[in-house]
Amino acid sequence: MYMAYSNNPNLPRVRMEAVKLVRSGWSTVKVSRYMGYSQSAIVKWVARAPADGRLVIPTRSSRPWSHPNSLSPELVETILNYRRERDQCAEILHHRLTTDGYQISLSSVKRTLKRNQLTRFSRWKKWHQYPPRPLAEKPGILVEIDTIHDGGHENRLYIYTLLDVYSRWAFALPSLRINTHRSLQFVEMAKSLAPFPFRTFQSDHGPEFSKWFTKRISERDMTHRHSRVRQPNDNAHLERFNRTIQDECLARIPRSLVSWQKEIPEYLRYYNTKRPHMGLQMKTPIDIIKGKGY
Repeated sequence: MYMAYSNNPNLPRVRMEAVKLVRSGWSTVKVSRYMGYSQSAIVKWVARAPADGRLVIPTRSSRPWSHPNSLSPELVETILNYRRERDQCAEILHHRLTTDGYQISLSSVKRTLKRNQLTRFSRWKKWHQYPPRPLAEKPGILVEIDTIHDGGHENRLYIYTLLDVYSRWAFALPSLRINTHRSLQFVEMAKSLAPFPFRTFQSDHGPEFSKWFTKRISERDMTHRHSRVRQPNDNAHLERFNRTIQDECLARIPRSLVSWQKEIPEYLRYYNTKRPHMGLQMKTPIDIIKGKGY
């Protein structure tokens, strides 16, 4: 149920009509009985009536000026001083404050830092927005993209992977590192090899698929959407391919960038042109693509 003061467009004019009656000689009690409002409301309206000749008394926001549990200015300044000392994150600041005897929640520390623009925020950070998932009715309408991480931080190798949901046509490229620029280069290489145009890419929220990548994709007349957080099934087709290429290819060859660069293209030719797919009624991706006239 909405309050009258918030959704009645005539109320500012009614207030001023009541004030005019009071100024014409009526008592506030008579006006309150005549208009059906409390006398205290009429008194407040008279006190608020504008002196500049306006014909209405605007509705004030019901938002409170302060919260009874708001932090004191001294505590806010203490939080800011702790932050200025070593530029530490909210979790560490909260631990230090509670250790020093302050009664404060972690959310209050985070909120204070945010209000004072002391949070670490990247302008390329991708917000969790999920436009409608396109229906893969033909090749290229929905293409899933991801990266495989192999090994520890000191000796890690990566593989960019891509798969068209409709035809299951796949592409992969090994790399020593991943970032948004390499992600865009991978897409450009896949476009040059695919027998059909790309329209929509879907990825997880990895930093290699951030807002910069989304912007560059849109500049090329394509779109980029993200899968839902902690919902790997949104990219189920590509997750299955990632498992397949690891079992049927990577597990059978030496683990090195040189070996991967040589063997992965050979496996992709087999995967796309000869390997039967149960999800395609034992056809190959190339059979499906040719069936669509590409």
